[in-house]
Amino acid sequence: MTLFDILGNEYILKSIIFATTDELYLLDAESLAVIQVSEQVLTQKKLTLNEAQAQTLETFLGVSQSDLRACLKALPKPNARKDLNHVVISVGDLDLRMILLQASSKDYLLIIKDSGATYKTLEALIESEALFEAMVDAAPGMFFQFMLDPQGEMHFVYLSGGSKQLLGIDQEDLYKDSKPFYSILNIRDHTNLNKKIKASNAEKTVLDWEGRVWIDGWQDIKWINLRATPRVLTNGDTIWSGIMINITQSKKEKFEMEQSRRNLAELTAHINSIREDERKKVAREIHDDLGGNLTAIKMGLATVIDRLKAESNDLLGPMQHLLTVVDCTFDTVHKISGNLRPNILDLGIVDALEWQVKEFQKQLGITTLFKTNRSDIALSSNQSMALFRICQEAMSNIAKYAKATEVIVDISVVGNDAVMMICDNGVGINANDQLKANSFGLRGMQERMAAIHGQFSITALNKNSSTAKGTVITVKLPI
Repeated sequence: MTLFDILGNEYILKSIIFATTDELYLLDAESLAVIQVSEQVLTQKKLTLNEAQAQTLETFLGVSQSDLRACLKALPKPNARKDLNHVVISVGDLDLRMILLQASSKDYLLIIKDSGATYKTLEALIESEALFEAMVDAAPGMFFQFMLDPQGEMHFVYLSGGSKQLLGIDQEDLYKDSKPFYSILNIRDHTNLNKKIKASNAEKTVLDWEGRVWIDGWQDIKWINLRATPRVLTNGDTIWSGIMINITQSKKEKFEMEQSRRNLAELTAHINSIREDERKKVAREIHDDLGGNLTAIKMGLATVIDRLKAESNDLLGPMQHLLTVVDCTFDTVHKISGNLRPNILDLGIVDALEWQVKEFQKQLGITTLFKTNRSDIALSSNQSMALFRICQEAMSNIAKYAKATEVIVDISVVGNDAVMMICDNGVGINANDQLKANSFGLRGMQERMAAIHGQFSITALNKNSSTAKGTVITVKLPI
């Protein structure tokens, strides 16, 4: 394919035939019928284009058809030339340059009666073409132009080298028919491509598509990306110019990365599950064994104290102090056991969160509100534990950093999701704080939700607003 194919006949006729001051004649190389002449010819002969087309070239220049056909035999085929090859014949005192061109798979004969300027223009055009082709051949992928056939599918009008390497299809086969291209497309991707072409044609927007192709000769699947820009021609037709590239490697890397993330999420969920099971086991042992031992000690101390009271013994004071220590140890055991695995979760996530909100307010004195639109929300043990731990971590962060005076915890059912929102009116969180390497609390909340296919987001309210300040943590979990 030549630069004339890229630019189109219309551009060549306007930029060379009408713009030049020389006499130019464009003929059909097979029939030798006059197709176009330059404005200079029409002005000198005082003819319209239709009138000029009705006359023979011999009338204009005195050149017979036999002479023209003899010149044609001496001209190399356009697709075989590297330079602008031509034949010069003399008619009287005139020199006529004859050049064989090709556009849209059709041969044309260009005859120039000139001082040499137009020929130099064509030489520059051919040189630009050679440079363009060299750059295109060196680039990865395959450049192309296509228009739409009556069925709304692609008809390629230009293809750079690389068709065989990229698609396993010979370039000439694609020129003749685009069916070989469509035949290698994945069915779903084929449908998607047609939809995108229609949208690009209707809206005149960039066509950007990626899909799978099956290369039968290599028994292999490739991912290709096709990107093209539409342009409307003066006759109303649309032509797309773009490039196809092989994106198989990047797709493979993306798939491997996504698979790695899924594996990591599964591992995180497994670790969290094991950790919670261990916590539950330790909490039970602390509550049952240590709690039982403390109960026995307390009962024994109570008996000793009763006997000492009867004897007014000096050991009564130290014994009562030991009883107080045992009571404090009881409280510590309950607190540790609750932190390891809150028994309140057995009553449901709504009751567990409400209890946690009350404990937070009792310990810190911060006004804390709890809201819900359901008295009970059916969740799995892993889901309940994840929401509880996230709320626990969020309120711990509020206590440490937020300087808030009010906190709202809301858990509601919205559609098919359980949505938990934790809002405070504190100093807010900076975007940079979320990216810190030691932000393990935030990262842990995100990982917990990812492991159970939930969504997590954290938003800092507008610090410049007098009414809206603080931070909102939102968790959405499908139920």
